[in-house]
Amino acid sequence: MKQRSVDLLCMILEGYLLGHRHADFSDLGQQAGVMASTILESGIRGHLDEIWGSEITVYYPELYAGATDLCGIYEGRESIIDFKQSNKLKRKEWIEDYFVQLAAYAMAHNHVYDTKIQSGVILMCTKDNQFQRFDIKDMDFQRFSWQWLRRVDQFYEQNKNL
Repeated sequence: MKQRSVDLLCMILEGYLLGHRHADFSDLGQQAGVMASTILESGIRGHLDEIWGSEITVYYPELYAGATDLCGIYEGRESIIDFKQSNKLKRKEWIEDYFVQLAAYAMAHNHVYDTKIQSGVILMCTKDNQFQRFDIKDMDFQRFSWQWLRRVDQFYEQNKNL
């Protein structure tokens, strides 16, 4: 059930960003709508300068692929932005895998579209409507990029026969 809630949250946010509206009057849909409104008000409005794409596939040729929630200019920086839902507030050190994912998407976007993304933003809302924002940039961003590259190397080393 949690995945459907996350999907609804992302769908509502994507609809807003693309100028469409999505309404789901189920209990789950209403909860996702409130969470999306919180992310919009606290993390997007007044912070997002330019949208390059929402729910777009990014790939690094012959290595990996994924889909970003959002990419564009966030507070003046080329950025990958990801939306998350949580049952409770998080500490930054608990979500390092999210930062690795942002770095992977940015490297793919940079390679394919010749951008220079060095910044990532996690916009998170809890079920009880508490908002959190986590940013990584510059040296921290590079550190997570290197972590991602190590994971890719390990994957291919372990799966040589694929």
